[in-house]
Amino acid sequence: MQRGSDKHNPRLDDQQKHETEGLIRGGGTTHAEEWKQPEAMPAAGEDALGSYPPGHAPGTAAGITPRGVNIRSDLAKWLSDARWPASKEELARHAERADAPDRVSDMVESLPERRYVNVADVAKALGLGVEERRW
Repeated sequence: MQRGSDKHNPRLDDQQKHETEGLIRGGGTTHAEEWKQPEAMPAAGEDALGSYPPGHAPGTAAGITPRGVNIRSDLAKWLSDARWPASKEELARHAERADAPDRVSDMVESLPERRYVNVADVAKALGLGVEERRW
C-alpha cells in the first residue's frame, strides 16, 4: 500500500506533511516557516513590556494620580473631537450627541460656567491634577 500521493512529487509530500504536523498532533503551530510563528507570551510575573532605560519606565507622571489618568482618558475619548474652545453647554451637548456614558456627562455638568480650551483644561477644572513636566 502506498502512503503518499501520486499527484505530486515526494518532496512536496514531505513539505505538506511538515506543514500539517502541528494540526495533526494537536499541540503546535501549523506554520511551516519559523518567521510566521507567533512570539511566546511572557510568564506570570514577568514584565510584559520589557525593560526600560532609567527615567523612561511607564507609569503615572508626577502631579497626577492613576485615577486621574483614567478619568482624563475617559474625558478625552468622548470630548477630544469637540470644537474647542467650548463652553460648558457646548461640551454637554457634544457629550450627549456622542452618547457618552453618564459618568462623563455628570462630570461635564459639574463644570463651572466658562470656556475651556481643551480636555486638559476641563480636567484641571475638575481638580484632576496636571502632570508636571521636568525639562
